[in-house]
Amino acid sequence: MPYRQLNVEERTLIAKGLNQGLSLAEIARRLGRAPSTVSRELARNHSPGDARVYLNTEAHLQALRRRRTPRHRRRLDEPALVGYVSAKLTLGWSPEIIAGRVRREHRKHPGMRVSAETIYRWIYHDCQHGGSLWQCLCTKRRRRRSQVRYGMGRRYQIRGRVGIEQRAAIVATRGRFGDWEGDTVLGRRGSSAIATCVERKSRWLSATKLNDRGALSWSAHAIARFKHLPRQLRRTLTVDNGAEFYRFEMIERAVRMRVYFAEPYSAWQRGSIENANGILRRYLPKGTDFNLISDKALAKIVHSINHRPRKCLDYQTPHEVFERAKRVALGI
Repeated sequence: MPYRQLNVEERTLIAKGLNQGLSLAEIARRLGRAPSTVSRELARNHSPGDARVYLNTEAHLQALRRRRTPRHRRRLDEPALVGYVSAKLTLGWSPEIIAGRVRREHRKHPGMRVSAETIYRWIYHDCQHGGSLWQCLCTKRRRRRSQVRYGMGRRYQIRGRVGIEQRAAIVATRGRFGDWEGDTVLGRRGSSAIATCVERKSRWLSATKLNDRGALSWSAHAIARFKHLPRQLRRTLTVDNGAEFYRFEMIERAVRMRVYFAEPYSAWQRGSIENANGILRRYLPKGTDFNLISDKALAKIVHSINHRPRKCLDYQTPHEVFERAKRVALGI
């Protein structure tokens, strides 16, 4: 049965029942309501001057005023919640992550609850009044946009490539650790680049500056990254059809990982790396000259990303999940 709010007649009956000395259970029975409904009504709409007094007319007016106030604005009356949300937004956390993490960190505090939609509404309301919270969003947009679908097309083929259609089905389900996706993030005018790899199950990110965009540099980065990992954590690598992956056989021979290639212009087949690169771009926007970014600065950025809770990980961080998997693989 759908929820039905109390009306003025029911509030009048509650007031009469209280004056007659009836119990909350009896009042609820006569109204055909749950006792908890009557209890909440008395707690929320009692007389402002005395919590022991209930005036039906004043109670109804209070309820109407509250109903006209948007719910997302009501949550602003919780200073601790507002402070938490503001602090995490400045760290680059998304509204969904904040909403999930605050519930996880404050399980026993009902006031510390907020939805992602409410946070978005705060941000957009702040933007309309000249605020800058919108700059904390990964898209840096002042309003929502409809999703754009990727186009289809053809691209040059890499000799000896093995298509993603031949990859084991378990990789698509993220049912195990050790399956990776790789890509290249370009700097200003393509003069510099960063090689990125992300583990599909944990979303753990690795990023290294490249001296050039050549295939040898990218393969050397991958070998250096994967050779120190336990065998269970280096099974497959999925990449696109870029020229930097021409030497994929080097990776397969050096670290015994099978490399698979996604279909051209099918970024959704490598959603994990696309998402990770998008987060990285929040720190290093398009047009950034990566030659001016030190290895230490890049490592600090990657550390921040890997310690950022994810909704898909039940609001754990990639670092927490990946390190736990590594300890299991090493038998620690």
